[in-house]
Amino acid sequence: MFFITLAEKGGDARDLLFEKEEVTIGRLAGNDIVLNKGNVSKYHSKIVLKDGKYIVVDLKSTNGTFVNGKKISGPLVVRPTDKIYVGDYIINVDAPPEDYEGESNEGFDDSQQEEEEPAEEEYEEEQQEEEEAPAEEEEAPAEEEAPAEKNLGNMPASLQNAMRRRGKHVDPRIEAYATLQKDIHDRLIEYLDLRRLDMDRLGDEELWRRTEKAIQDILAQMDGDGEIPEEIDREMLLTDVLNEALGLGPLEAFLADDDISEIMVNHANQIYIEKKGKIRLSEKIFSSNSAVLGVIERIVAPIGRRIDESSPLVDARLKDGSRVNAIIPPLALKGPCITIRKFKRDKLQVSDLIKYKSITPQMAEFLEMVVKAHKNMVISGGTGSGKTTLLNVISTFIQDDERIVTVEDAAELNLTQDHWVQLESRPPNLEGKGAITIRDLVKNCLRMRPDRIIVGECRAGEALDMLQAMNTGHDGSLTTLHANTPRDALARLETMVLMAGMDLPVKAIREQIASAVHMIVQQTRFSDGSRRVTYISEVSGMEVDVVTMQDIFYFKQEGFTDDGKVRGRYVATGFVPRFYDDLQRRGIPVNMGIFREE
Repeated sequence: MFFITLAEKGGDARDLLFEKEEVTIGRLAGNDIVLNKGNVSKYHSKIVLKDGKYIVVDLKSTNGTFVNGKKISGPLVVRPTDKIYVGDYIINVDAPPEDYEGESNEGFDDSQQEEEEPAEEEYEEEQQEEEEAPAEEEEAPAEEEAPAEKNLGNMPASLQNAMRRRGKHVDPRIEAYATLQKDIHDRLIEYLDLRRLDMDRLGDEELWRRTEKAIQDILAQMDGDGEIPEEIDREMLLTDVLNEALGLGPLEAFLADDDISEIMVNHANQIYIEKKGKIRLSEKIFSSNSAVLGVIERIVAPIGRRIDESSPLVDARLKDGSRVNAIIPPLALKGPCITIRKFKRDKLQVSDLIKYKSITPQMAEFLEMVVKAHKNMVISGGTGSGKTTLLNVISTFIQDDERIVTVEDAAELNLTQDHWVQLESRPPNLEGKGAITIRDLVKNCLRMRPDRIIVGECRAGEALDMLQAMNTGHDGSLTTLHANTPRDALARLETMVLMAGMDLPVKAIREQIASAVHMIVQQTRFSDGSRRVTYISEVSGMEVDVVTMQDIFYFKQEGFTDDGKVRGRYVATGFVPRFYDDLQRRGIPVNMGIFREE
């Protein structure tokens, strides 16, 4: 809504109220404000209301649009005290006063003036004199100072006022920087009209080049108007605005940092990161929730996913393989949320897990033998415990001449073998049709002559199809699931099989599990951020109605060190799995010493 005060030089002022988000000004009928003077162009300028800000834009007029005596060269945010000059007219714009009772104007036509109009050339000279004169400096009305503003220093009043309006509990300087960044981004949209650029025709490199040039022009104008504080790094500001316009905003810096493993955006003003196993609040923020939405759309669009009010959550991946989950309002009440599990550029090897004390050399040797003996394995663990990383490492033990088919919701497995088919599920289209689920893909795997089937994660009914595959000649298959202990993993498998919709007795399900699953590997994330394999257990069979297990290795925690690190040791129980006895009888050499505790 606009409350515009319009006055001709030397004339009376008129108050105009427009209930819209854009008001056009020009000489021709059809503009919202018609100013029938020769020094006003047919379509002279417009004022746009965006995110609570009033932005004046010149529409390539002959004589230009002036603010406080200075000709504008691009979109400019104006305050209530700023004077906008269009021809012989002076305009002020603000939100309507609370006690204003006037009616809304559908349009205004100022064609009643019969005075002789000055020539455009004379007007240009007059404006040049005004431009050379010192610009009139007017401060915005003082507002009650918030306690958090004691460190605002010499920030421009416009940034301080914006911070007061938003009222977020964010460091004032970070908030001010984000407000400035958003201001520049708003001007960029008007200047370049990013939404209408043919990105496919331009190409990424040309698009980034043109956008960077536009931002440089805007920064130069703002610098000349004194709108950017001296302490702001211009190069950093340019990079941040460019990343928000075309990249992933503040997330770009986190993605480039190899020490950061997880990025969690709770809302625009709150980004947490996990660095070296520890979660902490970062100092970077988005300029607005709209900017977060823009980042989400740039992530999901290239892989054919969508996110909107009808489908407000999505799983996706970045170009480097990092896994992304996004959820937006109305489900996310505080604003759009993004969670990114970063994909490591360097593939971890089993030697890395030993170095990080996630497993011992004896456990690594045993897991290699499990894979080479074609035993079915389930990797169990909590969220963020490192299940997928461990699955990637264990998959390196698979022989190169075996055909591997992987099935995932969002592809993040990174196998080293050449004979590998990678499948990814597909969400429904706009009509709610065309979805291909994990379960559909697991069923299709059976027709692809796989030696190994690897399901990135079992969450529901696909567990039944996975068990059937394991029981019908596809030995050596692997999958992961969420559970806190090996016993819980068996219970979760039961539940997921029931989710398939088959009316099976519990005993039959347990018999399927006991015959299909040979090993359960439990992965745990500890309070100090370390990740360890805490159990390697063999599913040994059934006793009456209970699936029996036997621990082969486990981690025994023995407290904490002085610096808060988990202290403990790995224990071999001495139990030898049944398949080792089979290997010995077949004359295959095995190292029985790994089962003896040192």
